[in-house]
Amino acid sequence: MLGGTHTAAHEVVIAGGGPVGLWLACELRLYGVDVTVLETRTEPDPHSRALAVHPRTLELFAARGLVEPFLAEGLRMPGGHFAALTRRMDFSRLDTPYPFMLLLPQVRTEQLIGAHAEAVGVRVLREHRVTGLAQHEDAVTVEADTPAGRRRLDAAYLIGCDGSRSTVRAAAGIGFPGRAATRWSWLADVTLDAPPAMQSASNEHGTVLLFPLPGGFHRVVGSDARTAQEKPEDLDVEELRTRVRRVMGTDLGMRDPRWISIVGNAARQAERYRHGRVLLAGDAAHSHFPAGGPGLNVGLADAGNLGWKLAQTLAGTAPDGLLDSYHAERHPVGQELLRSTSAQTGLMTSHTPENLALRGLLAELIGTVPEFSDALARRAAGIAVGYPPADASGAPDAHPLTGTRAPDLAVHGGGTLLSLLRRGRYVLLDLTTAPGAPSPLAPLVHDTTPGLDVRTGPPASGRPDWARVTAALVRPDGHLAWLSTDADPAGPARAAVTATLARR
Repeated sequence: MLGGTHTAAHEVVIAGGGPVGLWLACELRLYGVDVTVLETRTEPDPHSRALAVHPRTLELFAARGLVEPFLAEGLRMPGGHFAALTRRMDFSRLDTPYPFMLLLPQVRTEQLIGAHAEAVGVRVLREHRVTGLAQHEDAVTVEADTPAGRRRLDAAYLIGCDGSRSTVRAAAGIGFPGRAATRWSWLADVTLDAPPAMQSASNEHGTVLLFPLPGGFHRVVGSDARTAQEKPEDLDVEELRTRVRRVMGTDLGMRDPRWISIVGNAARQAERYRHGRVLLAGDAAHSHFPAGGPGLNVGLADAGNLGWKLAQTLAGTAPDGLLDSYHAERHPVGQELLRSTSAQTGLMTSHTPENLALRGLLAELIGTVPEFSDALARRAAGIAVGYPPADASGAPDAHPLTGTRAPDLAVHGGGTLLSLLRRGRYVLLDLTTAPGAPSPLAPLVHDTTPGLDVRTGPPASGRPDWARVTAALVRPDGHLAWLSTDADPAGPARAAVTATLARR
């Protein structure tokens, strides 16, 4: 980091105007932060690997009042796949208002988020390619090539959302360890004249997985047993037909490919998600094989975790360590992402008799052991993510639900918890005070949670794991900051505030 002071003309500059960068910009604008997005492309890429929008991502959109456009356009699938097994995880059993996976090409996701970004005043500068940066004591200078020539922008913070080959990550000196690709798969968006009833098949010849797309197309994904360890130079529709026919016995009437792409199993993760005034999110922080389509969803969750923390830091209301908690909370999620996709890669790209037997066994367990399917489904859907309790929660004596995603509780006075989160504020649930009455907890919590929304009265619908909860504080990203089971929750509330203030 360079010494001296440097005046920041911009509060935040985001490198990368894909879905993650745009969503982070929208989150920051919710708090009035000045945001400039630098994007190399002139328009969204019509060809994108990302397709799945998972239940937790739909909850994030709902928590900002933006889920309806996505639901109107996407195709709803009742479950997701694990490693292209023949039995699907059942999302209908999940505790979420969106118990399904939404199939929507990334280009539309980007366009829908982009329309909202424009509406809330995000400044997007296209044909601006970040080339370097320099950190100062109180600012970061961003260098970019633009249609008008070289330009420098000074910002309080720079966020790299510029993909797996992130210029920001490299310029900041953040390592990106991992492994290079050793196995290869392919995907194509095509027309199928004879789509099958089955959605996946695997045998000694390879694996094929199918997804319907809006507009009557299909996404076809596969690996070939004879070439999985060789990167194809090129694939045309004739070769794709041959590969699908070897696995499924028919080419499904495949024709008119809109896009064909090769996918490798390279897996890397940034050593740290924050270095001074530079932070990373999305593919700039983690790159992996796209098994199950988690990448876009994890990237959007990165943005949801970072936005409110950075906004509070800029406003001067954040406790010490809040911005550093972004790495502490999200880096383990990235590690789990790489672990899961690596496991699925092995199952999808190896076609030995032993591996086929393992695939059959796992598919049987998914279909016959609901608890096993549910555990996989919660992970795939994104609703299993939880964060270790902060010191303010009284760890290690924190309530077991502390750090987990809050369910969409119906609350007194109308609405649900997701609707209460639309302003991006903390929500205090005082479950012992009469509905509508002033909460004695609010003054205790207000000092550490600016913009607090308070709701009194018990949840309208009972839940066994909430049966003894007397108070709960929900973070702006929908995770539970702390909970109390005391008959008088003022004591735990005061202790949480005291611990938080002590870290300032």
